[in-house]
Amino acid sequence: MAIRVKFWGVRGSIACATPDHMKYGGNTSCIEIDAGGYRFVMDAGTGIRNLGNSFLESDVKESHLLLTHTHWDHINGFPFFVPAYDAKRSIHIMAGHLKDQGGVQDVLSTQMHNPMFPVPLEAMQARLKFEDFEAGDSFSLAKGVDIETAPLNHPNGSTAYRVNHKGNSVVYVTDTEHIPGKPDQNILKLIEGADLVIYDSTYTEAEFPAKIGWGHSTWEEGVRLCRAANVKQLAIFHHDPDHTDDFMDQLAEDAKKVWDGTFVSREGMEVIID
Repeated sequence: MAIRVKFWGVRGSIACATPDHMKYGGNTSCIEIDAGGYRFVMDAGTGIRNLGNSFLESDVKESHLLLTHTHWDHINGFPFFVPAYDAKRSIHIMAGHLKDQGGVQDVLSTQMHNPMFPVPLEAMQARLKFEDFEAGDSFSLAKGVDIETAPLNHPNGSTAYRVNHKGNSVVYVTDTEHIPGKPDQNILKLIEGADLVIYDSTYTEAEFPAKIGWGHSTWEEGVRLCRAANVKQLAIFHHDPDHTDDFMDQLAEDAKKVWDGTFVSREGMEVIID
């Protein structure tokens, strides 16, 4: 009945391979969800490379990849997702923001065209299924694994996902920009009563005014939303590349003082919801 969440990439914008980004991790957005034994993926940032190796070790034959959107930091790990090259495997790839813009297959294929990448999408021998839906739709991935979605405020669009399984729920909300003083009703509805919300906390409140229009939010807004919606835990996520380990340590302390339901996501961290 439990939902297991593993963070394979927690960084936003660009991967950071420096000594100052070791504790929290430098790989970009990628999360693994295990709901009732069905393991699937949220976003294909650079963290998906290590996740793919884990899937091979565990011999995961079938999975879904749910994309929030297709900005580089959320898809540039996809060409390195080794299970996609294995004919014995099946991967169902879904996105909620491209139905009227050519579709998700076209975006992932274009990313792997010359001169950007030497290996084309056609080299992937797994059974790949591409599906475009409208943010706001609901669907099931497997028996007892139900998904709700909502549109987010982000340049070119983005989709939030709520995973429901046997009375437990995890919500993935990135990338999104809030309007100060106006809580996003789409988000509030989606996260109501959730056990865990993973929220775009790229900036602090002090940094946010200079970044308006860039499509991201703050951990302070995440706390406000989660409190208003009776959420149990908030995972601070999508860390700015300029936020070093020391910066994140201080941020974690500051957030905990404001609301003890918060924690800062780290690469390799696992959270069990039961």
